[in-house]
Amino acid sequence: MELSHFDREGNAIMVDVTQKEVTDRTAQARGRIRVSKAVYEAVEKGTAAKGDVLGVARIAGIMAAKQTANLIPLCHVLKITKASVDFHLLKEECEIEAVCTVRVAGKTGVEMEALTGVSVALLTIYDMCKAMDRGMEIHNICLEKKTGGKSGSYERQLGQGD
Repeated sequence: MELSHFDREGNAIMVDVTQKEVTDRTAQARGRIRVSKAVYEAVEKGTAAKGDVLGVARIAGIMAAKQTANLIPLCHVLKITKASVDFHLLKEECEIEAVCTVRVAGKTGVEMEALTGVSVALLTIYDMCKAMDRGMEIHNICLEKKTGGKSGSYERQLGQGD
């Protein structure tokens, strides 16, 4: 398999998508943060000292998805048509799962945008709760699925990469 971000001499390049067709593309990424029981309860009840943790993390994740090209050097600037971040509170595991979905009608996919969005949402939870627990652990960040483009659809299989 040829890596598309390098030229024949091995120099890093931005992929030329000029000739690609515009298609509808979607990507969804997810990840989790393991927290202490005190943090979990503060997030669940909305009593964290810094305020609405999940509300702020949602906005941070959406903003990050929109800024991906400013963070990842060879990503294209995209006119994202949708970015959302949703959370699932997993009481038994004392974890919060974040899911970021990004859509675009464009010439290149939004996998990096979804991965960036979920990562920053989880980092924001850490930042807002670190006074209560510096031992929080962010893990299992992955691309869950993507649609559109020349390579077609992808859906992560259960147990893949675990």
